Parts: sequence; structure tokens; C-alpha cells
Amino acid sequence: MLVETDRRILRILQTDGRITNQELAARCGMSPSACLERMRRLRAQGYILGYSAQLDPQKIGRPLLIFIEVLLDRTTGDIFRKFDEAVRLRPEILECHMVAGGFDYLLKVRMADMAAYRSFLADTLVEMPGVRETRTYPVMEEVKSTTELPV
Repeated sequence: MLVETDRRILRILQTDGRITNQELAARCGMSPSACLERMRRLRAQGYILGYSAQLDPQKIGRPLLIFIEVLLDRTTGDIFRKFDEAVRLRPEILECHMVAGGFDYLLKVRMADMAAYRSFLADTLVEMPGVRETRTYPVMEEVKSTTELPV
């Protein structure tokens, strides 16, 4: 169970994963050694999964964000596994969620432009195991995009 000090550490780390232990300890009102021990415990317990840099999609040539509904032709364990494996191999697919409702999966992809997406759709996505139908939703404006969780 998380106590308020743990929550404070997690909130700060979500906004600045490169903060020094000394600065984190100072902002949390604790000693650096106690702070380091709490961080080690939070990592060991799986609260902290890792650290990464957030890149600007525009600057790395992936400005187009697209959500895609995927409907499979059959919903069997074997097809799910094969589709999941194929998705994991594709770097342009940022997220893949199996969902309940009128379709089976919701994908989030980043592409250079619509021509690159058209090629990905025709050459890759519709060729993945079990794919029967897709619906594409290009994003016109990103109103909010965050990885920070409320703690």
C-alpha cells in the first residue's frame, strides 16, 4: 500500500524522471538515503516500470497520429495470439488494446504522412493474421497527450 511520501515520489518522477536523488529527497522533505531506499522499494514492487525520454514526433518525422479499429474474421485464441505477435513486431504501432464492443482491437500508430499510412495499411496491417476489417481515424489535433497517472 502506498503512503503519501511514496505518492509524492511517484508524482515527481512522472514529471521529471531525470531528477537527482538529492533533489527528489529535498522536494519530498526526506534524507537522500531514505529517498533512495523508497525508490528501490517502489521499483522492486513494480510501481516504477522504467524510465524513458519523450520524443517530439514532429522532429523525428512521425507527425501523423492515427487510431485504427481492427475487426478480426474469427475470435479464437489462436488468432488472438498470432495477431498479438504480429503487432509486437511493428514499431509504428505504439499501442494495441483488445477491447469489448463492435471491434476487437484499437491501435495507436505514428506515421510520417498519409501516404506512409496507406502503404502500412495495404502492405502490413490488412495482411496481419485474422484481420477482416479496419476503420481509420487520423487525429486532427492532439488536445491532451500524457503518460502521467494520477497518484
